[in-house]
Amino acid sequence: MDITFLGAAQGVTGSKFLVNFDDEHQVLFDCGLFQGLKELRLRNRANPELDPKNLTAIVLTHAHLDHSGYVPLVVKKGFKGPIYTTPGTLDLCKILLPDAGYIQEEEARFANKHKFSKHHPALPLYTLEEAKASLNYFKPKPYNEEFELFPGCKVTFHRVGHILGASYVQVDYQGKRIVFSGDVGRLNDFLMKPPEALCQTDYLLIESTYGDRKHDEDDPMEELAAVVNRTIKRGGVLIIPSFAVGRTQSILYLLTQLRKQNKIPRVPIYLNSPMATSATKLFCQHPEDHLLSEAECQDINSDVHFVKDTEASIALNAKSEPMIIVAGSGMATGGRVIHHIKHFGGDPKNTILFVGYQAAGTRGQAMLQGAKEIKIHGAYVPIRAEVALIDNLSAHADYPDIINWIKEAKMNPKKVFIVHGEPGAQDHLRLRLQDEFNWDQVVIPKLGESFTL
Repeated sequence: MDITFLGAAQGVTGSKFLVNFDDEHQVLFDCGLFQGLKELRLRNRANPELDPKNLTAIVLTHAHLDHSGYVPLVVKKGFKGPIYTTPGTLDLCKILLPDAGYIQEEEARFANKHKFSKHHPALPLYTLEEAKASLNYFKPKPYNEEFELFPGCKVTFHRVGHILGASYVQVDYQGKRIVFSGDVGRLNDFLMKPPEALCQTDYLLIESTYGDRKHDEDDPMEELAAVVNRTIKRGGVLIIPSFAVGRTQSILYLLTQLRKQNKIPRVPIYLNSPMATSATKLFCQHPEDHLLSEAECQDINSDVHFVKDTEASIALNAKSEPMIIVAGSGMATGGRVIHHIKHFGGDPKNTILFVGYQAAGTRGQAMLQGAKEIKIHGAYVPIRAEVALIDNLSAHADYPDIINWIKEAKMNPKKVFIVHGEPGAQDHLRLRLQDEFNWDQVVIPKLGESFTL
């Protein structure tokens, strides 16, 4: 049995782990897009190590595009097998994957119209219709119910917090067990239920997004109130780039609670993301994953203006009064938020507030590092607005959470693979695991590297 790391190796995005169980069965665990730096994005168009026609199945830990967004391309290239995940993940993929296809088509059209792409014509990785077609291969499985991947191989999904439907994956084959952590949620989150107990395993793939950081202990609600109030006091507009699934719902919950408590003015709150709008409404349909009451879910849906179409999105840029705009994407890599940054980012009375991890090479990272201008649609846009960060809204466990989660399992794996993190974060977590558990088989795999299990 061999495992090959086709993504999220010495980096955060593009999660893809290919397991060769025997001569007949290859299974891909997670199937994500590379995001961020151009050299990473180019890998989405060339993945010679992966032949979709040889795959028996795909298993997804959750719906974020860096874990699921490559699925339509794999299907487009000939994969015809089952794609297993939880019902919550399937519901989110029904939103995220077509939206990703649509955005890619729109960006290609825009690039061709304005002739700023180096490729002529610019082409999407896949279209909206190709994304929809890939959904026909999904086969949802509930948490904690073992199912057969192929004869002799059993798989179980376990809730892991993070977002709706997110799971860690337990794989049992020929007396050996592999666990894929996916993205691990926080042990004490105000929105999502905590991860279920980690099971014993022989081989563990553990994420390390926050492998070198502890979450800020400041109250995110108070931090958010401070940003809102100083922006509104200046007469400005608050732009919040936000991940459509998970982070957006957290932000909207905090904003609606702050308004109920009269801690911020009752300025309009706009959610300008069709994908986030659908995900927010879906939130109420999956109470098994989160801690909100039905009334709190309804508050989010009734107290926010949902921007329905492109015309309404454009109209927001014509407004001058104080308001709050929450829009995708969370790292300002695309979507409607970049149009708002382009319009409002040059005015010092406005604020651009980031509420999560910003990968290397993204516009979000550049702005947080003090960039005075950023490139949007082939031209440089000045950034004079305040740029702020609330770092303790992350949906990822920090390294103390990861260590405590593993400690409670009292495991002694044969090998641990650290994935889904920047090199510094991965190495810090490696040292922490070795010191805490006296493990000598903690490995940071390289992209394309294979191991025999």
